[in-house]
This record gives sequence, C-alpha cells and structure tokens, in this order.
Amino acid sequence: MGADKPQSFFAKVKSMIETDKNVRLVAGDPALSAELLLLFRIILADGTVREVEIDMLKRICAEEFGVTPSALDAIYKYLAEMAYETSAAQSAEMFKELSLERRQKLLDHMIAIAEADGELVASEVKLIERTASLLGFDLKSHVPG
Repeated sequence: MGADKPQSFFAKVKSMIETDKNVRLVAGDPALSAELLLLFRIILADGTVREVEIDMLKRICAEEFGVTPSALDAIYKYLAEMAYETSAAQSAEMFKELSLERRQKLLDHMIAIAEADGELVASEVKLIERTASLLGFDLKSHVPG
C-alpha cells in the first residue's frame, strides 16, 4: 500500500463533498440555475464547444457564484434534467425578479463566453439579443427598458 493512497482517498472524498455542496447551492437557487443554464446554452449556441469558452465559464462560476470548477459536470447534469421541467415563461419570471446589476452581469457573462473564442457568430448574437430583451435591455441603446 503506497503512501499516497490515503491522501488520494481523502482528496476524492473532499471533491465529492464539494461537488455535492455546489449542486445543492445551484438546486436551491432557481434564479442561479436559470443563469447557469443560459451560460451553458451560450457555449452551445455556435454548435462547437471550445475549451476557451469552458475556461471562461469556469472562471465566472468560481468568481461570481463560488462554484468549484470541478463540480461543473455534476451541475450540468442537474441543469440538463431541470431544463426539461422549466418553461420559458418560468425563466422569464425568475429573471424579472433579479436586480438590474445581476441582470447586467448575466448579459456581460454571456457576451464574455461568446467572445472567448475570438468569434461571435449569428446564433450567439441571436441568443444574446433574445436574452437581453428578456432581461429588459435594448442592446442598440444599452439602456435598460
């Protein structure tokens, strides 16, 4: 039995606990769940998942939401299941409840992820424009509506 086995075991346990804690955090906050779902969708909007976009999402999740990057796979699985149960109308209602600052940050995060690969394509622009409208922003004037 190697000396690194107990450390490896404890590292795995710690990772499982952090992942579970992060999934519970997201599951307990419907607005955060909706925000993260949109951030995942902007990654998928151009049809190609790029590592720089995933890296940007990880940074945003860690800095803004306190979500451990290693927990993203488990969170994504949770969100994928939840997405089928959440209608556009329900999401719209959640976003209406967000503060102006939080709505602006969500839009900024979507744009940062979309631009992370150095290429902004029509499908990404369309999703950002629809989301901006849902959040009460007019992108042409950059003024909340």
